[in-house]
Amino acid sequence: MRAIAVDDEPMALEVVRSLASKVPYLELVATFTDAIKALEFLQKEPIDLVFLDIKMPDITGLEFVASLQKKPLIIFTTAYSEHAVTSFELDAVDYLLKPFSLSRFIKGCNKAYELYNFRNAPEAADHVYIKTGYEQVKVSFDEILYLEATGNYVTFAMEKGAKHLSRSTFAEAINLLPQEKFARVHRSFLVALDKIDKVERHQVTIQNKEIPLSDAYRHDLAAILGR
Repeated sequence: MRAIAVDDEPMALEVVRSLASKVPYLELVATFTDAIKALEFLQKEPIDLVFLDIKMPDITGLEFVASLQKKPLIIFTTAYSEHAVTSFELDAVDYLLKPFSLSRFIKGCNKAYELYNFRNAPEAADHVYIKTGYEQVKVSFDEILYLEATGNYVTFAMEKGAKHLSRSTFAEAINLLPQEKFARVHRSFLVALDKIDKVERHQVTIQNKEIPLSDAYRHDLAAILGR
């Protein structure tokens, strides 16, 4: 798994470099104190994972992620806890608070590696298993209508009115699904693209269910649908 690290503090990059050297499946190919140069690098090189600081000059880590058209996996590394919610709205894999230990670093890398392997499986899976209570339920991608986040739970709304309640973060749930089949339309909703019946300025409709469409995601949805 190829990775880069972006942080305006050289010492912080040294920490990531040292810890990354202890993770056998991880190759840290470059580090950057300049976020703009990191963006230029990402346009030219295939990168699977970015370790990213949030508070940087010129552009914040949150703005950095929002500017990416094709997003690698993101692990935020920061000394500030107040941006955690926003980071997961951007589908970050993890949020590491400085100073973090090797064990905490490896935990975040393991989460990223699981998603990396899922996305790069030789044959694309057509389903996923989700945790519902003490059970693992098989969910077919083609039967999902939308996902709705509520607190620490995510509801998988399915065909024929079925629903599965999973205890997970929204980012974790989203990362289980193939990006080409689903799109974020709201901080709390992800929809199956082929199930959309109608798109209006502030909502999309799926099987008579009206789902809010926020300004933050309207442009991306229009681009995906080719409008």
